[in-house]
Order: sequence, then C-alpha cells, then structure tokens
Amino acid sequence: QVQLVESGGGLVQAGGSLRLSCAASGRTFSSYAMGWFRQAPGKEREFVAAIGWSGVLKYYAVSVKGRFTISRDNAKNTVSLQMISLKPEDTAVYYCAAGRGMIAGTRLTDFRSWGQGTQVTVSS
Repeated sequence: QVQLVESGGGLVQAGGSLRLSCAASGRTFSSYAMGWFRQAPGKEREFVAAIGWSGVLKYYAVSVKGRFTISRDNAKNTVSLQMISLKPEDTAVYYCAAGRGMIAGTRLTDFRSWGQGTQVTVSS
C-alpha cells in the first residue's frame, strides 16, 4: 500500500507558475511509476503527466505538453509537477497517483493509489 500526500496548489494568475509536489510512503518508491491527473468541476478525471520508475520515460497530455514538467527524486520519495504558462482551463484538483508497475501509463486503471488532491486555480 502506498500513501501519497500532495502539496503546492493555490491561486495564480494566468501566465503564472506553480510547482506541485507529492510525497510517497509505503512501497519502495523506485519500484513503480508515478503520475498526475486532474479533475475540473463537472468533468471526469483526466491524465496530465506520468513518469517511469527511473525518471527517464515521461508522458504528457497534449494540453500540457511544453508547459508542464514531471520529475521524480527516488532518494526523497517525491514526484513533482512544474507548471508554467498556466491557463484558466488548467483550473482543477490535481491528484498524484502511484502506478501498478514500473512502466508509466496514461489511463486511470494504470494507477493503484491516489492522493487526496490539491486545488489549482488559475484566474484570468
């Protein structure tokens, strides 16, 4: 069982930046992929970014590619999401997720544990 705790959300103006962090505990952190998803009011939870166990392979949703960067620190059991050039449509609750295996996926079912979420609000 993996426990995940997100931090770093908040209110920012369009064009601004935020950095989300997720601290993991439980299973050996370097044995599984990590991901970020988001859910806006009235919408389904959607994939944002994912990173494999080693940090080499990364995947991004088309809507965030070039603006968001996912990274991980296996020594500190953390995964981060650096977000720049934020847009109002990025407003959502952002969730950190632990993968079922070492290879990153992009589907909800590729992940087995979820954090409680952190709110990101981008004002226009």
